[in-house]
Amino acid sequence: MKPTHIEHIGIAVENLDEQIKYYEDILGLKCYNIEEVADQKVRTAFFKVGDTKIELLEATSPESAVAKFIEKKGQGVHHIAYAVDSVQRALDAAASHGVQLIDKAPRKGAEGLNIAFLHPKSTFGVLTEVCEQPK
Repeated sequence: MKPTHIEHIGIAVENLDEQIKYYEDILGLKCYNIEEVADQKVRTAFFKVGDTKIELLEATSPESAVAKFIEKKGQGVHHIAYAVDSVQRALDAAASHGVQLIDKAPRKGAEGLNIAFLHPKSTFGVLTEVCEQPK
């Protein structure tokens, strides 16, 4: 696996609207996309900082991974996403090195990306996402 760049940094938040206001009013960034990812039970908001994106994640259900994360650890950095040429090849490479996978195959994520996650137990505590633009 060889990431081409950091695609985005995911931040778990309790209230998307409050956080958007902070990022726009205080940091001077512009939210360019808000969407719901129903199968992940989240609403997302995106900002660009140079070539990297910030993704805010708000749970839409108490059963979502983001809700559980906030309950355990509070708001804050949730994951780092790396752009790769092929999510499946990245998963296969990680698995071949003994990395525990959350996803064994790519799935659809926000902004139409193909995504998959590596378990933080195998990545030194950092939830790691690999993603690619669909071909």
